[in-house]
Amino acid sequence: MTFDAELWIWDARRSESWTFVSLPVDSSEDIRELAGGAPRGFGSVRVRVMVGGSTWTTSIFPDSGREAYVLPIKRAIRKVEGLDAGDTTTVTVELLDF
Repeated sequence: MTFDAELWIWDARRSESWTFVSLPVDSSEDIRELAGGAPRGFGSVRVRVMVGGSTWTTSIFPDSGREAYVLPIKRAIRKVEGLDAGDTTTVTVELLDF
C-alpha cells in the first residue's frame, strides 16, 4: 500500500524524538484482519517500507488511540530523506510473513 502521511512525535517519548507516521484507518482494519491469527509482540506486524529512496524492514504497531497502525521512521532515514516532524511524505508499506 502507498499513502501520504504526516510525521509526528510520540508524546510519551517526546524527549527522545520517536517519530512515526500513521497508516490509513481503512488499511489498518485490513491489516488487523490479516494479522488476527498471528499476533507478535505488542501486536506488531513485520513490513518492508519505502520512503523516498530509502527502503528498510521494520514493524508496524497498533495504536488504539489513533485506531490505526503506526510506523516508526528511523532518525537515519529522516536525515537521509530530509524529513522532520510535521512534514508529509509518501510511504509504501509491504506486509511480510503473509
